Amino acid sequence: MDVQIEKGWKQALKAEFKKSYFEQLVSFLKTERIQKKVIYPPGKLIFNAFEQTPFDSIKVVILGQDPYHGPGQAHGLCFSVPEGIQPPPSLINIFKEIESDLGIGMPPRYGNLMKWAQQGVLLLNAFLTVRANEPLSHSKAGWESFTNSVITTLSQEKKGIVFLLWGKFAQEKQVLIDETRHFVLKAAHPSPFSADKGFFGCKHFSKTNELLIQQGIEPIDWKLP
Repeated sequence: MDVQIEKGWKQALKAEFKKSYFEQLVSFLKTERIQKKVIYPPGKLIFNAFEQTPFDSIKVVILGQDPYHGPGQAHGLCFSVPEGIQPPPSLINIFKEIESDLGIGMPPRYGNLMKWAQQGVLLLNAFLTVRANEPLSHSKAGWESFTNSVITTLSQEKKGIVFLLWGKFAQEKQVLIDETRHFVLKAAHPSPFSADKGFFGCKHFSKTNELLIQQGIEPIDWKLP
């Protein structure tokens, strides 16, 4: 099975692409398309997080859950939307925290986080596809086995990555991370339902850069665009 993905990731994850769950996942997606289901993001962007953040460039991992399920929103990077799409509420709250934490202004109508991804921030959703207007509709398709393996592989093969785990779902992935080799920062989810319960004031963006600098690694320029 020839999965089109950045060559470093393809090598690191080659065993996953041969496993039965992944073959079943591919079959599931083909069936969805045969049944004329609208799937987000578009096929060529399913592995966009891996394309924009090559395996050898990883500094930070931000973990999301599900792609956006509205038209034009999902483009393969968690929390991010393409240019011209209004930032959703969780992303607006992320920007508010950056402004408070770092004292920099963030754009009110620009939500494309490609600049972060290209600096080594892996913007990884646990489920890489979704049916239009049906959140979590692909949560049982096999993606979680794949993305759990991504986290495990990073934990085992890399060192000094800063993992940002926002909300209960992301924090359940902490068990996959070797904290003797990596850093884990936890906070509430930036959703409007929970941001004021521990996301606002978490200072994860300055803390991440401090951890990178301590290792002699170039910090992330969080300012957009």
